[in-house]
Amino acid sequence: MSGRIYLDYNATAPLRDEARTAMIAAMDIIGNPSSVHAEGRAAKALVERARAQVATALGADGADVIFTSGATEAAALACAGRELASAPVEHEAVAAWTDGTLECSAEGAVAVADPRRTALQLANSETGVIQNLPEGIAVCDMTQGFGKLPIAFNWSGAQMALVSAHKLGGPKGVGALVVRRGTDVAAQIRGGGQEMGRRSGTENIMGIAGFGAAAEAAARDMEAGIWDRVEKLRNILEKTIADAVNKTIFVGKGSGRLPNTTCLLTPGWKGETQVMAMDLAGFAVSAGSACSSGKVRASAVLRAMGFGNEDAASAIRVSLGPQTTEDEIMRFADTWLKHLERHRARTGAL
Repeated sequence: MSGRIYLDYNATAPLRDEARTAMIAAMDIIGNPSSVHAEGRAAKALVERARAQVATALGADGADVIFTSGATEAAALACAGRELASAPVEHEAVAAWTDGTLECSAEGAVAVADPRRTALQLANSETGVIQNLPEGIAVCDMTQGFGKLPIAFNWSGAQMALVSAHKLGGPKGVGALVVRRGTDVAAQIRGGGQEMGRRSGTENIMGIAGFGAAAEAAARDMEAGIWDRVEKLRNILEKTIADAVNKTIFVGKGSGRLPNTTCLLTPGWKGETQVMAMDLAGFAVSAGSACSSGKVRASAVLRAMGFGNEDAASAIRVSLGPQTTEDEIMRFADTWLKHLERHRARTGAL
């Protein structure tokens, strides 16, 4: 796989060195965090350190951070038993628990009628479109924005937020539900009463340690302006393509977006075909959310924004990261444009 260029950071980010180091160190902790002896207390201290790291990085000091197996489990914990409205632009982990009746504009902005009965994402994984969070939103999926945007949970007005470790360079299989104090959360996994009685089961101390270290490192990156550099690269990519073709649409470009995300929609050229062509050429991109069991289909997000099925199936997502270079961006743009020309020659498209 050497020589490949990874441009799918919204699906998952490479493991950070800080997270790897913390996880390796956690392997030597033999105690159970629920045990009262010295070994157990050492394990408990590791979990609590990571909890503080995640809370600080998210601006959630004073809130409850409940560790889970990922943002999908956090969504179930937050949404189960509640009647919540949402829009079809939500990730499937949230959409599975909500009614999907809210509408969004052509630029992806969701109209919220009753915040306290609504689940609303901070930023969309496919288009990068950022939502304006109304005060008191019941559940906010902050998975994509955490570590990329200067958001503070305490100031967001949200009652609960979902986050995931692997989106910001932590390990896969660990996430958290962040809960404003005083908000009721009914346990879905019952047993030993871990995680303040809200999520039973022995804590995944290696994953949790990696999550904490990754969150802390991501916060440092953001303060250092890493994502400003990434945004400049994203803009270079879009300008290079826009200067060469006039039919490709940059979905959501008129809205505030994540600094690393571009959604390229080229009518008549299936996203699945583009992804396979780029993969064979050595580039990892996607045709939308990676959490669809490998299925490639017309994006529900793009259909909610008013695109027809054919156009919604003709988009790819390119998502950059701190390690992405301008050379990689230009190589991708050059390769993608060459494949577009081949597609046009083969199909007779203009």
